[in-house]
Amino acid sequence: MSTNTYTYLITGAAGFIGSNFCHYMTEAHKDDLYIGFDALTYAGNLKTLEPILKRDNFEFIKGDISSESDVQSVFDKFKIDYVINFAAETHVDRSLENPLLFLKTNVIGTGVLLNESLKRGVKRFHQVSTDEVYGDLPLDRPDLKFREDYPLKASSPYSASKASADLLVNAYHRSFGLPTTISRCSNNYGCYQFPEKLIPLMIKKARENQKLPVYGDGLNVRDWLYVIDHCTAIDTIVRNAKDGEVYNVGGNSEKSNIEIVKLILKTLGKSEDLIEYVADRKGHDRRYAIDASKLKNDLGWEPKYKFEDAMKSTIEWNLNNAQWLKDVESKEYIRFMEAYYSKK
Repeated sequence: MSTNTYTYLITGAAGFIGSNFCHYMTEAHKDDLYIGFDALTYAGNLKTLEPILKRDNFEFIKGDISSESDVQSVFDKFKIDYVINFAAETHVDRSLENPLLFLKTNVIGTGVLLNESLKRGVKRFHQVSTDEVYGDLPLDRPDLKFREDYPLKASSPYSASKASADLLVNAYHRSFGLPTTISRCSNNYGCYQFPEKLIPLMIKKARENQKLPVYGDGLNVRDWLYVIDHCTAIDTIVRNAKDGEVYNVGGNSEKSNIEIVKLILKTLGKSEDLIEYVADRKGHDRRYAIDASKLKNDLGWEPKYKFEDAMKSTIEWNLNNAQWLKDVESKEYIRFMEAYYSKK
């Protein structure tokens, strides 16, 4: 390990995007050391990291970012150069059920990491945020897109907790001089995504010939980004951006929820009769759209994967990894899904 150039602390490493980032970075930059840090809650699955657990440039430590002792312990064991914070409670519906949990992880946890990063003199703290901090956009204004200077107007406890964390990151940079960057990304899709999210959920239900629950009229629009494109964007920002900068990351692929559902059914050769419209989510944002031109102009990044190709591979991965999906479907997950996606 003495040959490693830099040491990265990757929090939320066993989650969807964090695990994909660990897979990507351990292969793309083999001379660096990556410490995966995760509390292994319902959405964190160590099996997701199994292919890289034995690599010389990766080590996993179980820990909670909201625990000062857990965070101090990993900083005591390693000289951390970069912190990339993926760790978060992310599902909007769960935030409506238990808002305080989201404040604990997403706000307090980020604060604990920032405080320790400041004490230890890290080279950069990168906060992985979301476009949901901006609120939503009207469906009839396709010309409007979120820019980095757009005001924060969160709609759910989840997005409010992420907006709060962003403000805290900025405050540590402004008040204490901590080198920070923030990325705000659109909806991700790809392999290892927990099956409460739209795409893996609909693939699973379609495969099993179950009803596919669609909120409201299904016309809510999201900008979709393949998870590997997100990984390359974060890598680019962390290595090249100026301190204190915020960057939007988007896929230039706006699709309504019902478009996504119908595409999955068509790909699997299933009837649209499986679609079942259910009562809408409280405070459901209508449209997200990202303007990622700053990231392209400043750092030369833009997405490489076409939606149609990446979506096809995502569907294939979900079909071919039934055992992984089965392993993550705990009783708690099943209880939650029944409570939120049953016909109302």
